[in-house]
Amino acid sequence: IEEVDAIIDKQGGTVSAEIHGYIDCAVKLTGMPDLTMSFVNPRLFDDVSFHPCVRYKRWESDRILSFVPPDGNFRLCSYHIGSGSVVAIPVYIRQNISWQGGTVGKLDMTVGPKQTMGRTIEQVKVEIPMPKSVLNCTLIASQGKYSFDPVSKILVWDVGKIDQTKLPNIRGTVNLASGSSPAATNPTINVKFAISQLAVSGLKVNRL
Repeated sequence: IEEVDAIIDKQGGTVSAEIHGYIDCAVKLTGMPDLTMSFVNPRLFDDVSFHPCVRYKRWESDRILSFVPPDGNFRLCSYHIGSGSVVAIPVYIRQNISWQGGTVGKLDMTVGPKQTMGRTIEQVKVEIPMPKSVLNCTLIASQGKYSFDPVSKILVWDVGKIDQTKLPNIRGTVNLASGSSPAATNPTINVKFAISQLAVSGLKVNRL
């Protein structure tokens, strides 16, 4: 399991990205099996912590995980890959939020996949904290559903799965309180998503 935390600028460039990774096991083996697990590119690991069953000396010398696993579910190791390495972020957002003076703004946003190695992006959720002067939003989503909380001023668009042939889009108007001028800055957009069977770091198991 790899969790990516990244900051992307307005042009789509990556400002910072780091990966927190976990190797979780479900073991149903009889006796005391002695396992070794090796990786194609173990140099990727920045910072690793292991389950007590892992023989640390073997990892230190050969970068191989050698262990007698406990029964059932357990976390074999967790690792961190810092912002020094290049992380390909598998989603992009094209957005335009414009304030036309007066009491109305326009919002137009599309979410799309990139560099997903043919995998499907699922559980996509977009959150936009709007300026305090926003009263409500009148939007049409081509996919999923949206909600705007008038108290916290957060617009949430629950997109779901991205179909590459028809990219999800949301557009419409944003209504402001009369006499208020919106913030000059564009809001920060938070995107959450999940892709199964994809290690963004490029980490690969060589053999078990």
